[in-house]
Amino acid sequence: MLMIHASLRRLGLARSCHGAGGAELLLDVLDAAVGPGGTLMATLGAFYPMDWVNLRPEAERGALLAGSAAFDWRKAPAQPDVGWLGEAFRRRAGTVESDNPSGRFGARGARARWLMADQPWHDYYGPGSPLQKLCESGGRLLRLGASPDTATALHYAEYLAEIPAKRRTRWDYLIAGPEGPEHVWIECLDDAEGIVRLPGEDYFARILKAYLALGRHREGPVGAARAELIDAADLVAFGTKWMERCLR
Repeated sequence: MLMIHASLRRLGLARSCHGAGGAELLLDVLDAAVGPGGTLMATLGAFYPMDWVNLRPEAERGALLAGSAAFDWRKAPAQPDVGWLGEAFRRRAGTVESDNPSGRFGARGARARWLMADQPWHDYYGPGSPLQKLCESGGRLLRLGASPDTATALHYAEYLAEIPAKRRTRWDYLIAGPEGPEHVWIECLDDAEGIVRLPGEDYFARILKAYLALGRHREGPVGAARAELIDAADLVAFGTKWMERCLR
């Protein structure tokens, strides 16, 4: 079971293969690599045109959303910041998506439906999430030229870390309900700004660099970038201890 983080640009696929074509080429290779008995997973998110509302005070959001088009995250494109690969993964035949507009994942392969099933509505990266399932199933992270702060599994570590006064947030949506548009919200740890404000470099990047320095992963060149293969549970355990030590 592999969770994929990749930069097409650093792999040399964005320009040479026109973005989406490069993503499809990479997915062809990954599908072949894991074979019919393997499973691939990726972060998708969901592009929400009204997401600016979530920058406003919570008390104002219902009125600001009123009259907007109902949001169907099941059909929404992947978040732009996950790049061409996320949208290509989402659209690829056989991909199964989790049912959460804020923390949507995609999976392909033998255990995809199990991995995506029953994701919590609130605290979607915490216990019961696809991230927990990935860790407890011996899953690994495959980072292909990804930036140092890209390691979604560390959001699960944020839930495990015993830290006082973790920052929380709320995401509001207007979705299509059985009786018409419905204002709903999701509450979770602050996975946008961090559970603790820490000056300087993003703490995910700090954790990942410290972990890689231990040499417990495998790495090598791929295309124009570096590939890193990391045990997800080991990284999460390391990240949990790091947070408990450094984020208090």
